[in-house]
Amino acid sequence: MEIQKEEGPKMEIEKIARQNFARWAEALLAKDAKKAAELYVEGNTFLPTMSPEFKRGKTEAKDYFEHFLEVNPKGEIKEEEVQVLGEKAYIHSGMYNFEVDQDGKRSVIEARFTFVWEKDASGKWKIVHHHSSQKPKA
Repeated sequence: MEIQKEEGPKMEIEKIARQNFARWAEALLAKDAKKAAELYVEGNTFLPTMSPEFKRGKTEAKDYFEHFLEVNPKGEIKEEEVQVLGEKAYIHSGMYNFEVDQDGKRSVIEARFTFVWEKDASGKWKIVHHHSSQKPKA
């Protein structure tokens, strides 16, 4: 699959990527594990930030979010890149921070992320793959 570099379509997909990230972040702020999991396709693969496990499918994504949401995460992108894979797919990757409740106070977790989004048959954007890992200490 070739990555598209045309500015018009790329700019449109970049806008969609930011909107989709906002939808995902809003589900976390709402503490709604079901809403977050609904953004993933049934056969998704997921390597979460705060779990050593490889998750597959909506049920495992929902289970992860039920526990992750206990720390009241608030995500913010710090650096990003969008790679357009066509009209119906893109990769959104970069660095984000999560503000979380930890040891009785708010802490920041610096992390790397990759989302692969695909437009489904009904025209809704869904996450096919999500990898998030804590930024290594320098």
